[in-house]
Amino acid sequence: MIYGLDSDDSPAETSRAQPTRTGSAARTAAETAEASATAAPSSEGARNTRSGTTRAAKTGAEKTKTSATKTSSVDARLPPGGVNMVTPSALAVTSYYKVSDYVTFAWNYTSLSVKPSRINAFVSCASNSATYAILNNATFEPTAKVIWDTKPEASGTAPLLTETYTLIVHDASKDVTAVPQAGHLGSYNQFYFGMYKPRPYTALSGKLPLTPNLTYRI
Repeated sequence: MIYGLDSDDSPAETSRAQPTRTGSAARTAAETAEASATAAPSSEGARNTRSGTTRAAKTGAEKTKTSATKTSSVDARLPPGGVNMVTPSALAVTSYYKVSDYVTFAWNYTSLSVKPSRINAFVSCASNSATYAILNNATFEPTAKVIWDTKPEASGTAPLLTETYTLIVHDASKDVTAVPQAGHLGSYNQFYFGMYKPRPYTALSGKLPLTPNLTYRI
């Protein structure tokens, strides 16, 4: 026996199946849109990261180039920077100072193409291998002036002797023995001076000879 299809049932089945397919397609489309929205910020972040890295690398290269330009701008044929004494004058004869007095030094600089940021200055004595700091990491000034208190308690180091001393000035960022460079301040050690201790008063021993009483006749 052959059964025929009910014409009323077929459309209903079709109608019930159709929403299922439509709902699945909608969910698939929504998931695809969500994935695209998630991927978009990541892609934008990657582009920003690459852009930031590129800018940082470019900035670093520019700084390096600028630094190299400053370093190479000094003519290697120029002499190193030096010191010109103002007080006491460079033309004066050897100066002598009494221990426990205040001693004034002043100087300016010559042949500086590159100015140092900080300056050290100290006094050296070869006889006792001692050094006496008078400027420590001081800000650079075109003309420097120092008043040195030579009292024993002020120096805080070995006692000052009756000897010859050397004033030494150098760039605080470099060792005092560094090789001088063109246009840069080298270690200056060409000013010499003397320090002395007055001898204490000593009374003469014995009696002074009497002056004879001379009588002159006219």
